[in-house]
Amino acid sequence: MKKRTFLKLSSALMATPIISPLAHLVPGEKLKNWAGNYTYSTDRLYSAKSIEQVKEIVKKYNKLKVLGTRHCFNGIADSTNNFISLREMDKVLSLNAAAHTVTVDASMRYGQLAPYLDSKGYALHNLASLPHISIAGACATATHGSGVKNGNLSTAVAALEIVTANGEVRTLSRAKDGDTFRAAVVNLGALGVVTKVTLNLQPTFKMRQYVYENLPLDQVKAHFDAIMSGGYSVSLFTDWQKKRINEVWIKERVEAGSKQAAKPTYFGATLATKNLHPIAELSAENCTEQMGVAGPWYERLPHFKMGFTPSSGKELQSEYFVPRKNAVEAILAVERLRDHISPHLMISELRTIDADDFWMSTAYKQPSLAIHFTWKQDWASVSKVLPMIEKELEPFRARPHWGKLFTLSASKLQSRYEKLPDFKKLVKEYDPQGKFRNAFLDSTIYGS
Repeated sequence: MKKRTFLKLSSALMATPIISPLAHLVPGEKLKNWAGNYTYSTDRLYSAKSIEQVKEIVKKYNKLKVLGTRHCFNGIADSTNNFISLREMDKVLSLNAAAHTVTVDASMRYGQLAPYLDSKGYALHNLASLPHISIAGACATATHGSGVKNGNLSTAVAALEIVTANGEVRTLSRAKDGDTFRAAVVNLGALGVVTKVTLNLQPTFKMRQYVYENLPLDQVKAHFDAIMSGGYSVSLFTDWQKKRINEVWIKERVEAGSKQAAKPTYFGATLATKNLHPIAELSAENCTEQMGVAGPWYERLPHFKMGFTPSSGKELQSEYFVPRKNAVEAILAVERLRDHISPHLMISELRTIDADDFWMSTAYKQPSLAIHFTWKQDWASVSKVLPMIEKELEPFRARPHWGKLFTLSASKLQSRYEKLPDFKKLVKEYDPQGKFRNAFLDSTIYGS
């Protein structure tokens, strides 16, 4: 398919509203992830509407995985045996004004929660590019937004409730449970069924965003930290061609009384004169408002509006995290592969994430740069490019996103998580018979 035809097709399809994750399923229908690249290995799906039903299902089956909003691109949430869905457990359970926290059913999506919080005068510290992912799934895989001072989404977690393999309900909190809590938040689905999450809140705020075009790569080399610190959240989009960053997205908090206009240039990039899509040829209709128009935090932090998918969905995704101190070297290492990457790429995004203390987090103990790739849905080609990227990023001990595509060996992956042995001990305590183990965990966490 020619590029122009592909872009027109993507633009037309991306206006389709999001379909509820479990809508329109019929007995025997094959379950797929949202992008359609991954087919799950069973259609045995059991729905729980209460904690008692969760406990009953967990105790009944020897092998089980939670099926969430299906936004992962690999088999991290797959099962060859049984799925449990908590889709109907998606309510706000309590708002604690004194503690500045909210407790929700873990299957609630950020797109559901954010407007409610804003209406009560509260906000979360950050959101991912897509607002329709579940809170439990995002936290379990260390999903993130951007911002040099912003940790990934799991850093907002103050407490969580888990149903373990024997049906026991355990509640863990940062205040009381120390290392167990730090191990359990980014849990990869290995510890049990997360049923409740308590999140830290802050006062609500307004935001605006500006987009700049054609940032010279030389400016990134010379001023990376300053560029990425130019807003509350900054994202760089590139196709790795022409020694430039295609677009710079800067999201700013609007302070009371602030009327500061955007500068016409930003480190050599030029202020856009209209709303843009990260892929410039596509319509920005479904992107969040730009051009400095102020709006609620939850309508600016994501790149895409709450009600629509950002593209046709026919895509693959990979992402690698490197220490921020090595950001420029890592960017240049990938840029050297531009002619191998670009034929298969839709767009790349560069974001920063602050360090955290969660054992299995991609940002554990290191402020990070995330190098993200949105690929055309051609795994045969992408699978040949990923080892090349991983080889270039080898000096930086890159950690791949848990829910996206990578080819890194189990031994290399495991070597990049110093607390992995302790995490496996906790998994053994919570799930001694491997009820929540699957092929992905067997190969990545337990493989050699």
